[in-house]
Amino acid sequence: MLERFFKLSENNTDVKTEVLAGITTFMTMAYILAVNPSILSATGMDQGALFTATALASLIGTLLMALLANYPFALAPGMGLNAYFAYTVVLGMGYSWEYALTAVFAEGIIFILLSLTSVREAIFNSIPQNLKSAVSVGIGLFIAFIGLQNAKIVIGGSTLLQLFSLDNYNAVNGVNASFNDVGITVALAIIGILITGILVIKNVKGNILWGILITWALGIICQFAGIYVPNPELGFYSLLPDFSNGLSVPSLSPILFKLDFHGIFTLDFLTILFAFLFVDLFDTIGTLVGVSAKAGMLDENGKLPRIKGALLADAVATTAGAALGTSTTTTFVESASGVSEGGRTGLTAITTAILFGLSLFLSPIFLAIPSFATAPALIVVGLYMLTNVTHIDFDDMSEAIPCYICIIAMPFFYSISEGISLGIITYVILNVLTGKAKEKKISILLYVLAVIFLIKECSALFF
Repeated sequence: MLERFFKLSENNTDVKTEVLAGITTFMTMAYILAVNPSILSATGMDQGALFTATALASLIGTLLMALLANYPFALAPGMGLNAYFAYTVVLGMGYSWEYALTAVFAEGIIFILLSLTSVREAIFNSIPQNLKSAVSVGIGLFIAFIGLQNAKIVIGGSTLLQLFSLDNYNAVNGVNASFNDVGITVALAIIGILITGILVIKNVKGNILWGILITWALGIICQFAGIYVPNPELGFYSLLPDFSNGLSVPSLSPILFKLDFHGIFTLDFLTILFAFLFVDLFDTIGTLVGVSAKAGMLDENGKLPRIKGALLADAVATTAGAALGTSTTTTFVESASGVSEGGRTGLTAITTAILFGLSLFLSPIFLAIPSFATAPALIVVGLYMLTNVTHIDFDDMSEAIPCYICIIAMPFFYSISEGISLGIITYVILNVLTGKAKEKKISILLYVLAVIFLIKECSALFF
């Protein structure tokens, strides 16, 4: 049955290889079960419900990938998009998390339609390749910045930002913290970054997850030794898992189907929607093509067979994830780890999906993992995204300047959408004013996007 459905022999693989590849993929991306609830809970969403939504969205998306496309790719709520959801849309722009979920839901519906038509190719082809790479780099810096903040390594100060010190932390926050609460967690986060770095260099499977777990374990040892003392008033809680309710699955009810369609016909909503769509579209296609190329799955024309099914799985998973209560679900580049272990079919994805399902019963463990332990994961994922800077043509300043603006705008303005907007605006304006527009073959669609974003930026500046 497995042979007939997944075509194992045709893809030069077997059940054992596929199952091991699926386990490897899960190990490399299971960190999302701790990191996603940690990021999204900053909006006020229930962390337990977020864990359940994250696991279910990953389960659904990965199963769809196996059934609709027969590919070994796994899906989960994406890094970068969850940060945009929490820190830009909700905390930055002041919208409710219900409103942000509605934007994700709408993006999923649009992505479904785009996946069934050729419009997707038109949008993808309209954005310059250098700018696509710049978006990834900017998101990487933004994620790393959030990781440094979550770990308290970077704090506010007289120079806007500064390196952590206990006196400055207390002065900025108006509290009386000590080394035994905030101080030791900063030290542990720095140690965690070094540990994760060593694991990455040694190419240990599941290096990010192991980095989180080892850093957390060191924190638990510090708690038993009295070096770390929980201080709930300042947000420093016990690091021990709470098994008082057994291994029950946290309820989804606080965030399930909590959509807010009020005010969806506004320019702000369209900008938020486009940012989600833009990043998801290029992140998904880039991951699919990149991982497929590594696995030798592309045809003689460099195209991925059955890509429509893969994109549809991604789109449906995003829509389902928003209904469940989590940010955009997307194809994970960590799928490459399973592919490198020989995974070639949907059986790899089925294995990964089953493990996400089983993880639902381990919520006390994942929910006890503190932000100082997940911060190293954010910083290392930021590094992976930063490597795309090598794909930018810095010899052509008409390409380099818009990419540079796009990249620095994301962490400095604390907004992924601002980076995308300013990148597109400056790309069009600089190439038009320097007479390079015809040479670059700028599409009508890119002109339209630039005008829309320019109107948005001007309205924010002057009204």
